[in-house]
Amino acid sequence: MSDEQRYTGLIERYRQWLPLAATTRAISLGEGATPLIRLHNIEQDLGGEHVLYVKFEGLNPTGSFKDRGMTVAVTQAVAEGSRAIICASTGNTSAAAAAYAARAGITAFVIIPEGKIALGKLAQAMAHGAVVMQIQGNFDLGMRLVREVAEHAPVAIVNSINPYRLQGQKTAAFEIVEALGRAPDYHCLPVGNAGNITAHWLGYSELAGEQLPALIPPGVDYPAPRRLITKRPHMLGFQAAGSAPFVAREMVDEPETVATAIRIGHPQSWQYAWSAQQESEGWFGAFEDAQILETQRYLAAREGVFCEPASAASLCGALAEIRDGRIRPGSTVVCTLTGHGLKDPDIAIRELSEPVLNVPAQLDAIAHAIQTRLA
Repeated sequence: MSDEQRYTGLIERYRQWLPLAATTRAISLGEGATPLIRLHNIEQDLGGEHVLYVKFEGLNPTGSFKDRGMTVAVTQAVAEGSRAIICASTGNTSAAAAAYAARAGITAFVIIPEGKIALGKLAQAMAHGAVVMQIQGNFDLGMRLVREVAEHAPVAIVNSINPYRLQGQKTAAFEIVEALGRAPDYHCLPVGNAGNITAHWLGYSELAGEQLPALIPPGVDYPAPRRLITKRPHMLGFQAAGSAPFVAREMVDEPETVATAIRIGHPQSWQYAWSAQQESEGWFGAFEDAQILETQRYLAAREGVFCEPASAASLCGALAEIRDGRIRPGSTVVCTLTGHGLKDPDIAIRELSEPVLNVPAQLDAIAHAIQTRLA
């Protein structure tokens, strides 16, 4: 199979929608093309009056949606001559930045909050050769430091304040519309730094023939939007109760939640996310950690889909709003699952798993254990 025939990543798939030069070499790991999985079993549990999907972004190359934005951000950084990139991260951004920097042959510097990052994500950043710097402080402090460092060092920031990150992430909306033949009625996302809800709204808006000038990278030849859908979804953003600045309508200085990927109190895309919520006539909500973890377990056990805790916030919100009647019967709902459950195996083993059965290495003992469970 030739390169022209096989899938080679979202840049080549959607280059006509991206503000990249036609001759720019794509830095890609084959990201995108993630599955849109219908939750038939959970639909039945809810009474069969809604159509419910999850967009499983945990099946990207480094296990999260961050790969969508990172392929475009690193591609543009390399095209501009950057020899290094930098980011602050609660985990997934550092893993993606490290992997795409390795692919490009440049250096990745990542700043992480000490003791506030899942080990699966830290292992990825280290394995890909990133220069990892732990600070005594949270993500928001790390983000301030990244901004300051970039003013004095020859590095390109690849957090979602980089407009090319959002350009890559908007392609998830394209894939959803391609799969459904239209936009969903409601789109539910976890919200931390708020770049993803912003990027999805950007994607849906461009498919509806509308541009969002504030999100266009400056000084580029930007593709003209084409009207391929007639209606955009209501955008619903869900947070952890201990890290919910959008629900509180003010920044949170000391966010706390087991869902590390959304443990962010000062979102960088604050105003953009409010615009997406208001223009789409959507809303924000928040749930306790126990509710988020129960949804993570429920999805894994009922549908065979294992996402990280932060991802489960989107489905947790969708289920609550369906049961409360805010999401109308007959609606099609898509929930973004931002990362794979193996990103945070410690939480899964501690919070989600049934105890391991210790049985003798004998046929009758194993058969008895099976019969007992199936009784």
